[in-house]
Amino acid sequence: MQVPVGFLSKLWSLVSFLPFFILLLLLGSVKAVLIGPVAAAIVFFGNSAVIIGLWPAHFIWTYYCVLKTERIGLVLKILIGILLPLPLLLLPVLAIVGSLLGGIGYGVFVPLMATFEAVGEGVTDKLAHCFLDGTAGTIAGACTVVRDVTDFCFHSYFSFMDDLIEKMGDDETPLDIKLSYLPRSVLIVCIAVPVDVLMISAVALWKSPCMLLKGWQRLCEDLVGREGPFLETVCVPFAGLAIILWPLAVIGGVIASFFSSFLFGFHAGLIAYQEASFQMGLAYMISAVAIFDEYTNDLLYLREGSCLPRPKYRKADIQKGETGQNKVRYSATTEPAEKQHGHNKHRRVVLHRSKTFMQTIQRLRPIQIWDWLFRSCELNGRILLSEGLITSEDMEEYITKGRGKKLSIKLPAWCILQCLIRSAKSDSHGLLISDDVEVTNFNWPKEKVFDWMLGPLLVIKEQMKQLDINEDEEMCLRKLIMTNKNEKPSDWDDSGFPSDDNIKRGQLQAIIRRLQGIVANMSRVPSFRRRFINLVRALYLEAIEAGAIDGSRDVKRRVKADVASENIGEEGTAADVEGSSNDTLGNIDMV
Repeated sequence: MQVPVGFLSKLWSLVSFLPFFILLLLLGSVKAVLIGPVAAAIVFFGNSAVIIGLWPAHFIWTYYCVLKTERIGLVLKILIGILLPLPLLLLPVLAIVGSLLGGIGYGVFVPLMATFEAVGEGVTDKLAHCFLDGTAGTIAGACTVVRDVTDFCFHSYFSFMDDLIEKMGDDETPLDIKLSYLPRSVLIVCIAVPVDVLMISAVALWKSPCMLLKGWQRLCEDLVGREGPFLETVCVPFAGLAIILWPLAVIGGVIASFFSSFLFGFHAGLIAYQEASFQMGLAYMISAVAIFDEYTNDLLYLREGSCLPRPKYRKADIQKGETGQNKVRYSATTEPAEKQHGHNKHRRVVLHRSKTFMQTIQRLRPIQIWDWLFRSCELNGRILLSEGLITSEDMEEYITKGRGKKLSIKLPAWCILQCLIRSAKSDSHGLLISDDVEVTNFNWPKEKVFDWMLGPLLVIKEQMKQLDINEDEEMCLRKLIMTNKNEKPSDWDDSGFPSDDNIKRGQLQAIIRRLQGIVANMSRVPSFRRRFINLVRALYLEAIEAGAIDGSRDVKRRVKADVASENIGEEGTAADVEGSSNDTLGNIDMV
């Protein structure tokens, strides 16, 4: 789009924008007043009922798993048994407060944001969307929130507990603590928590006016000059809304700083325990304030570093520093002055990567990675269904009982393994999810959850490159990952795997087990379970209509009823997400 140049052009852009923004704000506010209470009530009562209703079961089962597990030592079990009632008793209170605040925020902001999104690029019939978007879609989204919370309480929680009570391997040792270290750590916590809470909260409050003014200044400059986040037309309607809501963001930052300061104080006790030193705990208590001050300076583009002291709180770092100082002193006394002068003259200058280069990289959004995985599962699911590796019994078990390792774990693991094999064969630097889309460290989403997933996948890809998988082995792997246990090389003796190399078999089985572990962690995300059930339902109905399987009448009737009820809600949200979903999926090929 054309960016206004000159004072008059910028002034006209601002003046013409204000009535447009005010009308959208009023319309969105009206929808928030009408729809917000309904959505807030659904979220509040639904989440509170689920969490409080399951609270007795969670309370008893948590204690049972903690007492039964072999992964926790005796001393730590006793300590957890004493301290565990406090968070468990606070859980219903936190659930009620969190559901209330979350429901109010969802009911107010979703209709408001949907109204502004309706005038973005790629949306046809903007006038109708301005009135309809954020109404039925908000209510359907509130029901989805309750469903995701229910999935977490029913599925994810018990999945975590099942992992806790699993038997340990021969090379694993239980996690335990030393009683002699506890008094030191408790004392550090009692000192560090009040100190860090006061200091970090004071720093946040002191810099909050600067954050408010600098944020307003930057947003107003971008709004008038149509630069930064408001360069695109789709972002312009959010300009005034962002300026109005910026004080809430500043208040949220101060509140988040207050609560995070407690974590810094507790972490000081952990440092004192790990380093077996009272001084190291105090050093971290002081260093935590300096770290926070330095972070806020970088965030607000203030002076570099921090004026507060930042002592080292790891003995290894102190020893490295002393070793480095000794080396410097030794070189200073042994080398001639001329040689030192020559070193200083030819000192290497390290150039840092330009921020503008990083800003020009278009990062993939988390939903794009999510959509790639589910579309890949859909296409590979059809192939495996036609080959008989997935049966109607597998799908019916997952639909009715919500369990089925072959579908929820093995199918996504095969999709990821197929991507890794393709990336290894093409000698890609990252993960090749299509012919023209390569996922690397530069465009991978910034979220920590995805960072933890990308690192292991890149390592596995390099291992696959060394294994040199051919087409026959790849075709056989598809069957082995779906049907075999893959625990030891002898499990593949009668499988028809082309290679007889037990080392290669063992490495491939280890990779498969690791991928299944990654997928098992991913399956605990509530949205994963909801979307995967919808995927299995669609495959089930498609296979019945194509005559590939003979499904049960009861299951078929149930699936059709569920799909029909979800389609009613999706009709209200289809218009809300139509434009964004097209941009999200792009041209990514999922096979």
